[in-house]
Amino acid sequence: MEKRYYVAYGSNLNVRQMLMRCPTARMIGTSVIQNYRLLFKGSKTGSYLTIEPATGSEVPVGVWEVSKADELALDHYEGYPNFYYKKELVLPITGIRTGKIRMRKVFVYIMHEERKLGIPSTFYMQTCIEGYPDRHSDLNRTSGARSPARSATRKILALRWGTPQY
Repeated sequence: MEKRYYVAYGSNLNVRQMLMRCPTARMIGTSVIQNYRLLFKGSKTGSYLTIEPATGSEVPVGVWEVSKADELALDHYEGYPNFYYKKELVLPITGIRTGKIRMRKVFVYIMHEERKLGIPSTFYMQTCIEGYPDRHSDLNRTSGARSPARSATRKILALRWGTPQY
């Protein structure tokens, strides 16, 4: 069976939540999606994180190796294909154990573009914020002076309280 790699940027960075949903998934590394930004969009049931193209922005992500059953569970959770669609990318993945960087084909869920911007629930916000520190120190490394994880958390908090920072 071909290995599949899932890129998490929202609540699925929260290890506890991810392992309840996908018990055979294994965190393998971290990466950054260049020229994308985080934002909240949603529906009548709530607003959730998604990503969209934005030159000069970046989104820190965790990378999970998933089984077919895990991917099906994620499809269900993410509301694929109606709420989110899947996009394949090739990213440099920094291994959690070795620190080696390897290019891997990954898939990511992106909310359909026609969804409106919104404000998430406090519970969802807390789950996402808890997830960024869970992703080990690799999400806190960057070539610049600022931390992508802290930056993403600040953006999440700013969006929550009505002061978007892009």
